[in-house]
Amino acid sequence: MKIAFFSDIHANLPALDAFFQDIDKVQPDALYCLGDLVGYNVWANEVVEAIRKRRIPTIMGNHEEALLLPTEENDRSNRGITGRLLTAENKHYLMNLPRHLQLDFETNGERFRFLLVHGSPKAVNDYLVEDYPESEITEMMNAHQAQVVLCGHTHIPYHRTIKTGIDYMHVVNIGSVGRPKDGDSRLCYALITLDENFSKHNPNAIRVEFRRVSYEIDTAVKAIEESEFPDEYADLLMQAK
Repeated sequence: MKIAFFSDIHANLPALDAFFQDIDKVQPDALYCLGDLVGYNVWANEVVEAIRKRRIPTIMGNHEEALLLPTEENDRSNRGITGRLLTAENKHYLMNLPRHLQLDFETNGERFRFLLVHGSPKAVNDYLVEDYPESEITEMMNAHQAQVVLCGHTHIPYHRTIKTGIDYMHVVNIGSVGRPKDGDSRLCYALITLDENFSKHNPNAIRVEFRRVSYEIDTAVKAIEESEFPDEYADLLMQAK
Protein backbone atom coordinates (compact mmCIF):
# COMPACT_ATOMS: atom_id res chain seq x y z
CA MET A 1 0.00 0.00 0.00
CA LYS A 2 1.30 3.46 -0.95
CA ILE A 3 0.27 6.53 1.05
CA ALA A 4 1.28 10.11 0.20
CA PHE A 5 1.70 12.73 2.90
CA PHE A 6 2.18 16.44 2.22
CA SER A 7 2.29 19.61 4.28
CA ASP A 8 3.15 23.30 4.51
CA ILE A 9 1.75 24.51 1.20
CA HIS A 10 1.66 28.09 2.50
CA ALA A 11 -0.70 29.46 -0.15
CA ASN A 12 1.74 28.55 -2.94
CA LEU A 13 -0.69 27.55 -5.69
CA PRO A 14 1.91 26.88 -8.44
CA ALA A 15 3.65 24.41 -6.10
CA LEU A 16 0.34 22.74 -5.16
CA ASP A 17 -0.64 22.40 -8.83
CA ALA A 18 2.70 20.70 -9.59
CA PHE A 19 2.22 18.46 -6.56
CA PHE A 20 -1.19 17.30 -7.79
CA GLN A 21 0.25 16.62 -11.24
CA ASP A 22 2.86 14.34 -9.65
CA ILE A 23 0.23 12.68 -7.46
CA ASP A 24 -1.84 11.91 -10.53
CA LYS A 25 1.19 10.09 -11.97
CA VAL A 26 2.11 8.23 -8.77
CA GLN A 27 -1.49 7.22 -7.97
CA PRO A 28 -1.12 6.53 -4.22
CA ASP A 29 -3.79 4.54 -2.45
CA ALA A 30 -4.40 7.36 0.03
CA LEU A 31 -3.46 11.02 0.49
CA TYR A 32 -3.22 13.11 3.68
CA CYS A 33 -2.34 16.75 4.38
CA LEU A 34 -0.58 17.75 7.62
CA GLY A 35 -1.54 21.42 7.73
CA ASP A 36 -0.27 24.94 7.10
CA LEU A 37 -2.28 25.48 3.95
CA VAL A 38 -1.96 29.26 4.23
CA GLY A 39 0.48 32.05 5.01
CA TYR A 40 3.38 33.75 3.16
CA ASN A 41 1.64 34.05 -0.23
CA VAL A 42 -1.56 35.25 -1.90
CA TRP A 43 -3.44 32.09 -2.93
CA ALA A 44 -4.91 31.22 0.47
CA ASN A 45 -8.45 30.68 -0.82
CA GLU A 46 -7.39 28.83 -3.96
CA VAL A 47 -5.26 26.38 -1.98
CA VAL A 48 -7.97 25.73 0.62
CA GLU A 49 -10.57 25.20 -2.09
CA ALA A 50 -8.30 22.79 -3.99
CA ILE A 51 -7.85 20.69 -0.83
CA ARG A 52 -11.56 20.76 -0.07
CA LYS A 53 -12.52 19.91 -3.66
CA ARG A 54 -10.42 16.74 -3.51
CA ARG A 55 -11.78 15.92 -0.02
CA ILE A 56 -8.28 15.35 1.33
CA PRO A 57 -8.17 14.53 5.07
CA THR A 58 -6.30 17.46 6.61
CA ILE A 59 -5.12 18.46 10.08
CA MET A 60 -4.47 21.87 11.62
CA GLY A 61 -1.08 23.56 11.31
CA ASN A 62 0.22 26.47 13.37
CA HIS A 63 -0.85 28.95 10.67
CA GLU A 64 -4.42 27.66 10.93
CA GLU A 65 -4.19 27.75 14.72
CA ALA A 66 -3.11 31.40 14.53
CA LEU A 67 -6.41 32.27 12.87
CA LEU A 68 -8.16 31.44 16.14
CA LEU A 69 -6.62 34.59 17.67
CA PRO A 70 -8.22 38.03 17.15
CA THR A 71 -6.46 40.48 14.81
CA GLU A 72 -6.67 44.23 14.31
CA GLU A 73 -8.14 45.47 11.03
CA ASN A 74 -4.81 47.04 9.99
CA ASP A 75 -2.60 44.16 11.17
CA ARG A 76 0.30 43.97 8.68
CA SER A 77 1.65 40.67 9.98
CA ASN A 78 1.62 37.44 7.99
CA ARG A 79 -1.37 36.32 10.06
CA GLY A 80 -3.20 39.61 9.57
CA ILE A 81 -2.72 39.68 5.79
CA THR A 82 -3.73 36.03 5.47
CA GLY A 83 -6.81 36.57 7.61
CA ARG A 84 -7.99 39.39 5.34
CA LEU A 85 -7.41 37.32 2.20
CA LEU A 86 -9.52 34.37 3.37
CA THR A 87 -13.25 34.15 2.80
CA ALA A 88 -15.38 33.55 5.88
CA GLU A 89 -16.22 30.04 4.69
CA ASN A 90 -12.59 29.05 4.13
CA LYS A 91 -11.50 30.57 7.43
CA HIS A 92 -14.21 28.59 9.23
CA TYR A 93 -12.95 25.39 7.57
CA LEU A 94 -9.35 26.05 8.66
CA MET A 95 -10.28 26.98 12.23
CA ASN A 96 -12.16 23.71 12.72
CA LEU A 97 -9.56 21.24 11.45
CA PRO A 98 -8.58 18.40 13.79
CA ARG A 99 -5.27 18.60 15.67
CA HIS A 100 -4.15 15.10 14.72
CA LEU A 101 -5.28 11.90 12.99
CA GLN A 102 -4.55 8.25 13.66
CA LEU A 103 -4.36 5.51 11.02
CA ASP A 104 -4.56 1.99 12.39
CA PHE A 105 -3.48 -1.02 10.32
CA GLU A 106 -3.41 -4.68 11.31
CA THR A 107 -1.56 -7.68 9.94
CA ASN A 108 -1.15 -11.14 11.47
CA GLY A 109 -3.10 -9.95 14.50
CA GLU A 110 -0.70 -7.06 15.18
CA ARG A 111 -1.83 -3.41 15.17
CA PHE A 112 0.41 -0.80 13.54
CA ARG A 113 -0.47 2.86 14.15
CA PHE A 114 0.43 6.01 12.21
CA LEU A 115 0.03 9.28 14.13
CA LEU A 116 -0.36 12.36 11.92
CA VAL A 117 0.62 15.67 13.53
CA HIS A 118 1.80 19.04 12.27
CA GLY A 119 4.53 19.91 14.76
CA SER A 120 4.80 17.02 17.21
CA PRO A 121 2.43 14.92 19.32
CA LYS A 122 3.02 17.52 22.04
CA ALA A 123 2.00 20.70 20.19
CA VAL A 124 1.06 22.04 16.76
CA ASN A 125 3.99 24.49 16.85
CA ASP A 126 6.62 22.14 18.32
CA TYR A 127 9.65 21.57 16.07
CA LEU A 128 10.26 17.81 15.82
CA VAL A 129 13.77 18.20 14.41
CA GLU A 130 15.96 15.25 13.46
CA ASP A 131 18.02 15.37 16.67
CA TYR A 132 15.01 15.73 19.00
CA PRO A 133 15.76 13.81 22.24
CA GLU A 134 15.00 10.13 21.69
CA SER A 135 13.54 9.67 25.17
CA GLU A 136 10.99 12.44 24.58
CA ILE A 137 9.99 11.00 21.21
CA THR A 138 9.42 7.51 22.60
CA GLU A 139 7.43 8.95 25.52
CA MET A 140 5.15 10.89 23.16
CA MET A 141 4.70 7.95 20.82
CA ASN A 142 4.03 5.49 23.64
CA ALA A 143 1.35 7.83 24.97
CA HIS A 144 -0.44 7.46 21.61
CA GLN A 145 0.55 3.80 21.12
CA ALA A 146 2.03 4.82 17.76
CA GLN A 147 4.76 3.12 15.74
CA VAL A 148 5.07 5.91 13.15
CA VAL A 149 4.79 9.68 13.58
CA LEU A 150 4.33 11.81 10.45
CA CYS A 151 5.00 15.53 10.87
CA GLY A 152 5.82 18.74 9.02
CA HIS A 153 6.39 22.28 10.35
CA THR A 154 10.21 22.36 10.10
CA HIS A 155 10.06 22.17 6.26
CA ILE A 156 13.11 19.85 6.38
CA PRO A 157 12.50 16.18 5.45
CA TYR A 158 14.02 13.18 7.21
CA HIS A 159 13.28 9.60 8.25
CA ARG A 160 14.51 8.52 11.68
CA THR A 161 14.26 4.96 13.04
CA ILE A 162 14.39 4.41 16.81
CA LYS A 163 14.97 0.99 18.39
CA THR A 164 13.12 0.31 21.64
CA GLY A 165 13.82 -3.18 22.93
CA ILE A 166 12.72 -5.57 20.16
CA ASP A 167 10.49 -2.94 18.54
CA TYR A 168 11.12 -0.03 16.18
CA MET A 169 9.56 3.40 15.93
CA HIS A 170 9.70 5.74 12.95
CA VAL A 171 9.59 9.52 12.73
CA VAL A 172 9.07 10.95 9.25
CA ASN A 173 9.18 14.67 8.60
CA ILE A 174 7.59 15.04 5.18
CA GLY A 175 9.11 18.40 4.23
CA SER A 176 7.20 21.23 2.57
CA VAL A 177 5.31 21.59 -0.70
CA GLY A 178 5.20 25.38 -0.74
CA ARG A 179 8.23 26.62 1.21
CA PRO A 180 11.15 24.14 1.55
CA LYS A 181 13.94 25.12 3.95
CA ASP A 182 16.60 22.52 3.18
CA GLY A 183 18.35 24.42 0.39
CA ASP A 184 16.37 22.63 -2.37
CA SER A 185 13.65 24.91 -3.74
CA ARG A 186 11.72 22.05 -5.36
CA LEU A 187 8.54 21.00 -3.57
CA CYS A 188 8.83 17.99 -1.29
CA TYR A 189 6.43 15.35 -0.02
CA ALA A 190 6.69 11.81 1.32
CA LEU A 191 5.46 8.61 -0.29
CA ILE A 192 5.32 5.74 2.19
CA THR A 193 4.98 2.11 1.18
CA LEU A 194 3.90 -0.47 3.75
CA ASP A 195 5.55 -3.87 3.56
CA GLU A 196 2.98 -6.66 3.10
CA ASN A 197 4.09 -8.13 6.45
CA PHE A 198 4.71 -4.86 8.27
CA SER A 199 5.44 -5.23 11.97
CA LYS A 200 6.72 -3.07 14.80
CA HIS A 201 9.53 -5.64 15.16
CA ASN A 202 10.76 -4.95 11.61
CA PRO A 203 13.00 -1.88 11.10
CA ASN A 204 12.10 -1.94 7.39
CA ALA A 205 8.34 -2.12 7.92
CA ILE A 206 7.91 1.12 5.98
CA ARG A 207 9.74 2.43 2.93
CA VAL A 208 9.97 6.21 2.67
CA GLU A 209 10.56 8.09 -0.58
CA PHE A 210 10.94 11.86 -0.52
CA ARG A 211 9.71 13.08 -3.87
CA ARG A 212 11.06 16.40 -5.17
CA VAL A 213 9.26 18.16 -7.99
CA SER A 214 10.09 21.42 -9.78
CA TYR A 215 7.37 24.03 -10.23
CA GLU A 216 6.95 27.59 -11.54
CA ILE A 217 8.72 29.24 -8.62
CA ASP A 218 9.12 32.54 -10.49
CA THR A 219 5.33 32.88 -10.55
CA ALA A 220 5.16 32.33 -6.80
CA VAL A 221 7.97 34.81 -6.16
CA LYS A 222 6.37 37.50 -8.33
CA ALA A 223 3.05 37.09 -6.52
CA ILE A 224 4.73 37.80 -3.18
CA GLU A 225 6.59 40.81 -4.53
CA GLU A 226 3.35 42.31 -5.87
CA SER A 227 1.44 41.71 -2.63
CA GLU A 228 1.28 43.12 0.89
CA PHE A 229 3.64 40.39 2.10
CA PRO A 230 7.27 41.40 2.78
CA ASP A 231 9.68 40.88 -0.14
CA GLU A 232 11.82 38.89 2.30
CA TYR A 233 9.39 35.97 1.85
CA ALA A 234 10.20 35.91 -1.86
CA ASP A 235 13.93 35.80 -1.18
CA LEU A 236 13.56 32.98 1.34
CA LEU A 237 11.42 31.01 -1.11
CA MET A 238 14.06 31.26 -3.83
CA GLN A 239 16.85 30.32 -1.43
CA ALA A 240 14.82 27.51 0.19
CA LYS A 241 15.59 28.86 3.65
